[in-house]
Amino acid sequence: MRPASDALIVIDVQNDFCPGGALAVEKGDAVVAPINAMMDDYAVCVLTQDWHPQNHHSFAAQHPGAEPFSMIEMAYGPQVLWPTHCVQGSPGAAFHPDLRTDPADLILRKGFRPEIDSYSAFFENDQTTPTGLQGYLRSRGVASVTLVGLATDFCVGWSALDAARLGFVVTVDLSACRAIDLDGSLARSLEQMRGAGVTLVGSA
Repeated sequence: MRPASDALIVIDVQNDFCPGGALAVEKGDAVVAPINAMMDDYAVCVLTQDWHPQNHHSFAAQHPGAEPFSMIEMAYGPQVLWPTHCVQGSPGAAFHPDLRTDPADLILRKGFRPEIDSYSAFFENDQTTPTGLQGYLRSRGVASVTLVGLATDFCVGWSALDAARLGFVVTVDLSACRAIDLDGSLARSLEQMRGAGVTLVGSA
């Protein structure tokens, strides 16, 4: 058992990010077994869940003529336009059926504001609107976090960078992550995490 000051943060292991889902990450379901095995080692376990309204502005379908995975400028900066995914209450937004959810102390839903996307577990994509996770972890006495889940180069990576910026000791276990790798996004994300002092362990 790890110290009580260590937390496991499981990012977005949802049906839409697994094979057959609307925004499937290759072998995304391969993270489920290693994550399940890790959960009992942590006194604090948090699951995050992408939770978008149907009319979310990051969906390509909300921009006539726009192709999925194209880029636009939002008020807060560049934004990938995604296929419609993880719509609130839909089967795609549900956790993968084999993921253990009972060990979770907290399930944090993000991306519910239609006008702004939310990759990080700590902040919306404007980098200023908090999700509340920092306060929860601090109140639990957490100093170190290990991040796992989907996808390495977006929600996991952004969460890791924010956690490091907030002063947590951050580890990403790549054996329990998988990436989208959009136009080299995985290499960029790994480089950014290393540069921020994030410890990368394991291998996908």
